[in-house]
Amino acid sequence: MALIVQKYGGSSVADAEKIKNVARRIAATRDKGDEVVVVVSAMGDTTDELIQLARQINPRPPERELDLLLSTGEIVSCTLMAMALNYMGYKAVSLTGAQAGIETDTSHSKARILRLEPKRVVRELERGNVVVVAGFQGVTRDMDVTTLGRGGSDTTAVALAAALRAQRCEIYTDVEGVYTADPRIVPEARKLKEIGYEEMLELATLGAKVMHSRAVELGQLYNVPILVASSFTDAPGTMIRGGTAMEVRNRVRGIAHDVNVAKITLVGVPDRPGIAAAVFQPLAKANISVDTIVQNASINNITDLTFTVARSDVDKAMPIVREVAKTIGAKECASDSTLAKVSIVGTGMQGAPGYAATMFRALSEQGINIQLITTSEIRITCIISEDRVKDAVRALHKAFELEKAEL
Repeated sequence: MALIVQKYGGSSVADAEKIKNVARRIAATRDKGDEVVVVVSAMGDTTDELIQLARQINPRPPERELDLLLSTGEIVSCTLMAMALNYMGYKAVSLTGAQAGIETDTSHSKARILRLEPKRVVRELERGNVVVVAGFQGVTRDMDVTTLGRGGSDTTAVALAAALRAQRCEIYTDVEGVYTADPRIVPEARKLKEIGYEEMLELATLGAKVMHSRAVELGQLYNVPILVASSFTDAPGTMIRGGTAMEVRNRVRGIAHDVNVAKITLVGVPDRPGIAAAVFQPLAKANISVDTIVQNASINNITDLTFTVARSDVDKAMPIVREVAKTIGAKECASDSTLAKVSIVGTGMQGAPGYAATMFRALSEQGINIQLITTSEIRITCIISEDRVKDAVRALHKAFELEKAEL
């Protein structure tokens, strides 16, 4: 008998009929003799609707109150799921994130899990229950409810799988697995049978919506195999795990894109020690993540500093940057929220020539201007205009012949 953690996304539990369908899938796993812990997201667009409602009341709702409000969406889902299972004759109990033992830091809307003590979950499993946990949420030491940010239910599921030493974590969504690119943009995109943690982490970080990067990171850290599959079909999904094949013919495994990108530029920055710290420490303190950073060559000890943040953070970041600009004596600062990033990802690219050249040529042939470039051992990312991102994804998928790749 194995312990399986299953997570079902919002589209999978969007209405009563879909909740019943998911309950039948859970029951089928239970009938095999496996113990099951289920993590659910809020129904459909509930989270967005709650945010809109909050902003009708207060255009800038306090983060603590907003977190408490948003957490109710997952609580509704998990209680309804437990009810559905009970009606079918299966013992089930619903738990909030706090009841499941998920303790987080105090960063509302972007909380990180500090520790997970699943004693209540274990007790309920020992009683023969299917345990249904509200995803996306936890509680601070002072018992304030927090939410884990975008994709937080994925993080909840993988964290529970790690803490419970589950055989695997299964992420069920509205797609059948991880593809070489977004199939809505590239119909020829192919589903990967398996992918390594590092490649999946890069794809998730760079915009692939099928998995959240923090969940993949946890899976890699605790060596939790993660299956990504559809809750609407029985098609085989994609397994994310360590030890996947390294020497593949085509080292590019996927194309990722993200339109949640904004560029901030500080013009006329004095080129002296401590400037970078003066710029980025206040942003870090405000819980704003910085991605690509480019500093121009210094002329007469003056330079320009450009970096990217999530578009959703730019309104929060700009007042901080303006204040820093005054402090360090920069001439001006500006932002641009009309950008996107497109990336090629694959283990071993750094050790083989030609990948960057192929990428840049493919974009050039489409007349796509590259504003910024950043690289790692397993990916190359270009910042481009948002209105060209679909053209870029299609061109790169074709240039690297991913529709023909051995997967």
